[in-house]
Amino acid sequence: MKHTSSSQRIVVTGSESTGKTCLAKALADHFDCPYSPEAARLYVEDHDRALTIDDVGPIAARQLELEETAIRKAHNLVIHDTDLLSTLIYSQHYYGVTPEWIRKPAIERAGDLYLLCDIDLPWAPDGLQRDSSSPEQRRAIHQQFVDMLENSGTRWALIQGSGAVRSEQAIRLIDDYLDS
Repeated sequence: MKHTSSSQRIVVTGSESTGKTCLAKALADHFDCPYSPEAARLYVEDHDRALTIDDVGPIAARQLELEETAIRKAHNLVIHDTDLLSTLIYSQHYYGVTPEWIRKPAIERAGDLYLLCDIDLPWAPDGLQRDSSSPEQRRAIHQQFVDMLENSGTRWALIQGSGAVRSEQAIRLIDDYLDS
């Protein structure tokens, strides 16, 4: 299922506790465009239990639904707080497998520009994380995102810094992308 709009799709991605949700919301506000929230976060909030491989399918389906809802509202730009590529990475990370049926739509629906949030922000537990704050684990999952983006052929950039610095860097990158 390819996305149903000609709007430019910006995906804020990365490992846990890297400021994705705050950045995605700030970008949507700045550009006055719709955004889709992270399905995995919403799913964890709704289920309040440890996730299993059986949860990957419902999370992926909800991710698609949230993206499509935002895309239908878009005029020329939409911001996504993660996408199916993130679902694939986390499925592999936690369960050692990635459901084959998710791979094709993840590739077909790849965003136009990915903003990879670096792990340079301090770990901030919010009760929803599935990972620990171990520096080794943070580096390992971050590297999986880097590898996925490098191997997928998508356009991407690393976002670093905190607060306004991070937002301003992302805004500049999006402006440059839209102007090209």
